[in-house]
Amino acid sequence: MPAIYCDMEVSGRYTIAHKGLKNSAYDFSFEVGDELFVAYESNEIRGGKCDVEVKMLKNESQLDFDVEISGEVVCECDRCLEDCLIPIEYQGHLIVRISDEEGEYDGEVMWLNPAETEVDLTQYIYESIVLSLPYQRVHPEGECNPDMMARFRMVSNAEFEALEAEAEQQTSRGIDEGDFNKLAALKAQMEKAGE
Repeated sequence: MPAIYCDMEVSGRYTIAHKGLKNSAYDFSFEVGDELFVAYESNEIRGGKCDVEVKMLKNESQLDFDVEISGEVVCECDRCLEDCLIPIEYQGHLIVRISDEEGEYDGEVMWLNPAETEVDLTQYIYESIVLSLPYQRVHPEGECNPDMMARFRMVSNAEFEALEAEAEQQTSRGIDEGDFNKLAALKAQMEKAGE
């Protein structure tokens, strides 16, 4: 997975200074706000607030992180295109190998040079939030913007038949037959889609 870079000021909020700590377990907490999503210029997430709980187990050659993220983010509703709150629940595990050897960060394993004194979890936290988004992002039933929903509403069969009858009347009165043909083609398309 390629590295995604963000503002140093933002990434400084999600770093852990591990150098000098004894080999043991440690707990850390972070708060994620709008600034993280702005820094990454996220197209999917417009803002949000999440709590991040990190348990770190330190030993000589690596750091093991158990990460839990909970909160909500603001996304565009797939139905009405208005902002909606999407709950975030994430649990993950990250291994940080401390070694002169260099490896690629793959979302599960990160490599850190022994000379580095801190580990930056910014990218991991951001990617974990994005990956925990549901495939479909919508308001709960009945909470979409009614004006927008009216614009996207499908025509019922009864409404379609009424439109078709009106078109036939206009055709019989000598109104442009091309409009009736367009309506008939639309009906055929709808029936085909309904199969």
